[in-house]
Amino acid sequence: MTINVTRSSMPGFEEYCEEIKELWESRWLTNSGAKHQKFQAELEKMLGVPHVVLFTNGHLALENIIAAFEFPKGAEVITTPFTFASTTHAIVRNGLTPVFCDVNPENYTMDASKIEALITEKTVAIVPVHVYGNMCDVEKIADIAKKHNLKVIYDAAHAFAVKYKGVSSACFGDASMFSFHATKVFNTIEGGAVCFSDDSLVDKLNSMKNFGITSPESVGFVGGNAKMSEFQAAMGICNLRHLEGEIAKRKAVVERYFRHLDGVKGIKLCKPDKNVTPNYAYFPVVFDGFTASRDEIFTKLAENGIIARKYFYPLTNTFDCYKNLPGSGAEKTPVAAYFADRVLTLPLYADLALEDVDRICGIILERR
Repeated sequence: MTINVTRSSMPGFEEYCEEIKELWESRWLTNSGAKHQKFQAELEKMLGVPHVVLFTNGHLALENIIAAFEFPKGAEVITTPFTFASTTHAIVRNGLTPVFCDVNPENYTMDASKIEALITEKTVAIVPVHVYGNMCDVEKIADIAKKHNLKVIYDAAHAFAVKYKGVSSACFGDASMFSFHATKVFNTIEGGAVCFSDDSLVDKLNSMKNFGITSPESVGFVGGNAKMSEFQAAMGICNLRHLEGEIAKRKAVVERYFRHLDGVKGIKLCKPDKNVTPNYAYFPVVFDGFTASRDEIFTKLAENGIIARKYFYPLTNTFDCYKNLPGSGAEKTPVAAYFADRVLTLPLYADLALEDVDRICGIILERR
């Protein structure tokens, strides 16, 4: 049996059917219906944030919140190359120039000590990424942004339900984006959200995701179609009920991995920060000095029906589409390049049997 790197969490079939049953009566399937409104309210309460605007996916959520700040075309945005393509694409598709900051060697998030050296008169924002559920240095980034009058928009796709010093990851920066893709700790099949406190952004974002329509006979923005459907919202409502239990199961899997792999020569594991309440989103392993390389382990696992992921590889500043950008190239971000060449995320999901974790680790360790 193949073990995939992830497996979507879902409610019971009957539970979901019961949740969507009324949609056959109302026939209201999209455009901010009752399920959408209920899900939004539940998220605002759970995350402790004044405003949540829902989107059909996380990428469009990020693209739209960047657009909502109306930065001048060609302005610079400091971000990280150690991320999924979506982060960089969302910046570039808004006509902005990404400036790549290296990551720190402890938790692979943006190295806050290197941000100020990248700030120019063209810099308008910082888009850091919470990686694998690890939180960025939110305090230092906030200080830098305040000093230089910059916006901070967090790509928090990996950090749903994570807290720093008891505060939800949704509450940092000028806005935080979550992805509710099927592969995430929490999903709405596809989906995403932007969380923020600025009241003026609510109507603007809701308009932008609905073709820019501001009233039945008025279009105030050049918008697109990024609305979350009622079926997605219903899945979110159901999955929220089980979130705590799902995270607890993931924690057990992570602890089992640590039991086998912690302290093994040539293997580096990322341990949670004492100030962070984690969500156990991913299990990254860095192979350096181990008896086999990352790529050899990847191949050996695949031969045994176990699908791991080189995540993140390659770096976004090495993509063909960005090779002409100033500052592109892995040599400009050597720490990120180091991890991109050595990191492997192992299978992790709530229903992964602990015996399967034992088998995965056995395959890895037999190479010693």
